[in-house]
Amino acid sequence: MPKKPDTEPRAVTIHAADVRLQGLLRVPAGARALVLFAHGSGSGRWSPRNTYVAQHLAQAGLGTLLLDLLTEQEEEIDAVTAELRFDIPLLTARLAAATEWALQQHELERLALGYFGASTGAAAALAAAARLQMITAVVSRGGRPDLAAEALPRVRAPTLLIVGGDDRQVLALNRQALAQLTCEARLEVIAGATHLFAEPGALAQVAALAAAWFARHTGVPGTSP
Repeated sequence: MPKKPDTEPRAVTIHAADVRLQGLLRVPAGARALVLFAHGSGSGRWSPRNTYVAQHLAQAGLGTLLLDLLTEQEEEIDAVTAELRFDIPLLTARLAAATEWALQQHELERLALGYFGASTGAAAALAAAARLQMITAVVSRGGRPDLAAEALPRVRAPTLLIVGGDDRQVLALNRQALAQLTCEARLEVIAGATHLFAEPGALAQVAALAAAWFARHTGVPGTSP
């Protein structure tokens, strides 16, 4: 587990069209970049896996924004229908709105921006990155980039796809997506890991890979490629 960052996350509310989205923002002293998290199927800002990764990124000097892309009411509907989590245009629009919000905040406006997407949230991250050229890096954890297939050739931000070696179906989909990306892109396979990276040490590997990727592509000093 990474050391506790010197700054605690604080709650923020983001207006996106006619809804309000809830988030947890953490900006360590001296941060040069902000990573927005697009959570996956049935998950949100309290995701223990993404919280772990966010803590690791914060310890590396990266700001983080853990964000609910669905409202509480929408989450209740999605818990029954499981439809909204696959509404990639909706999730993409919400992530883009959160990005615009970050650009309007005085403490964030000069930070480089990156996306960390998990599961279906990775599709939203890639689709938003294709739309917003200021995004400097994208990391996908156990993602479904195939759900953003039409956007993949237009992504310009360097993209890292991280998949568990035993998550075979998702691994196959990521290999196909890698072939469609025309930007700098890499696929990292965590041997023995399944979709949720619950195996000992698996999530730590994800966090370390993500931190190095964001640091390399957002100009954070003190890290290797």
